[in-house]
Amino acid sequence: MACQHAAAPEASIYLPEPATLVRSVPMTALERLFEFRLDDGKDLGHMPGQFAEISLPGLGEAPISISSSPDLKGAFELVVRKVGRVTAVLHGLAAGDKVGVRGPFGTSFPVTGELLGKDLLFICGGIGLVPVRSAIQYVLNHRDDYGRIIILYGAKSPGELLFTEEVAAWGARDDVTLLETVDRAEAGWTKNVGVITTLIPKIQIDPAKTRVIVCGPPVMYKFVIMSLASTGLPHDQIYVSLERRMKCGVGKCGHCQINGLYTCLDGPVFTYESVKASPEAI
Repeated sequence: MACQHAAAPEASIYLPEPATLVRSVPMTALERLFEFRLDDGKDLGHMPGQFAEISLPGLGEAPISISSSPDLKGAFELVVRKVGRVTAVLHGLAAGDKVGVRGPFGTSFPVTGELLGKDLLFICGGIGLVPVRSAIQYVLNHRDDYGRIIILYGAKSPGELLFTEEVAAWGARDDVTLLETVDRAEAGWTKNVGVITTLIPKIQIDPAKTRVIVCGPPVMYKFVIMSLASTGLPHDQIYVSLERRMKCGVGKCGHCQINGLYTCLDGPVFTYESVKASPEAI
């Protein structure tokens, strides 16, 4: 009788894989950039806009947006804001320390689908740049596949801006339009002062060719959508990344539910058209 070989079991979505911290870099008073490598040597396999669950034994886990492009092979980057017990301990890790990783989870920005060949407008407020950076990096790595690229980025103050050197490099390119703003200027700030919607009248877009990606604090969405309305841009051409109190990441616990939608499964990336009827979403 021929020997039967059982297929290798698929990795469980509930069991974290071990990963090692490669480097940790402070960005602001609250945020740090982390680079991890999975111990099995594989790529995380994410697409821009997805998130991962990062765990520490005995403490718990936290959902964190993946900030690096899928083009970064053998490693992935996260930006972690210190806001609780798990994130505080993460901030204290050193190179060589271990964490658990589940994911990637959720929907992504359609950089290999609907966005191909389109003009792209990225609107990012504060830490909202973190997941969108993955998409921007990917698009710039495959620049010939897209039309115009416009990036609007704002924060409360200059000291809260993230990836300042990388953002400056984007702005130095002749194939990218970058506008920055802060709510409150400090000494040496020479760019726009005001909320991020004050940048929208400064740009011109073709509604038929443009797709918009928006990510930032919840209060920002309503006013950005209102400002975009004057451009005639259809709602199904606006992509929003929503943050909710996600826990399991796989649609079992219900923590992130919005009127029947699970942010961890149906999102975090949605078209505005698909969520505009739910006031709890935007």
